[in-house]
Amino acid sequence: MKRLIGRYLSILHRQAQIYINFALKEFEITSAEYSFLMYLYHHSGASQEELSTYLYIDKSATARAIKSLEQKGYVIRLKDEGDKRYNRVFLTEKAKGIESKVKEKILGWSEMLTEGMEPEKVEFMLKGLEEMVLKIERHDMRKKMEVSGVDDK
Repeated sequence: MKRLIGRYLSILHRQAQIYINFALKEFEITSAEYSFLMYLYHHSGASQEELSTYLYIDKSATARAIKSLEQKGYVIRLKDEGDKRYNRVFLTEKAKGIESKVKEKILGWSEMLTEGMEPEKVEFMLKGLEEMVLKIERHDMRKKMEVSGVDDK
């Protein structure tokens, strides 16, 4: 059987979800929510659209995750002062208070995956993954899916 990249990416994705759900359980943050917090730790005040674009997540899934984080007290949504059609998402003190612990737990996943690997090999793999993401961007897969009516949830 030919080795397929997608199989390995799928396995890593599923196992990452399991790890993240377990690691962040004490904060009631799920694998569907953590990436939003991680982005907001560096870009508090980002719009929901910006979050969707950066994370490659459809707008409805973004809205659900932000709503959940808001209900848990980690973020607040405010209308954009310049354009009331947009929501800006800000971290609360509760979210800021757990930032170092959340980042430490997320970093633990990467460290576990790369344990014992030469730094050059890790860098090579990261560059390969970045190239794959850039190819998706060049082929504009999101637009193709929207045009064909495929939902990316």
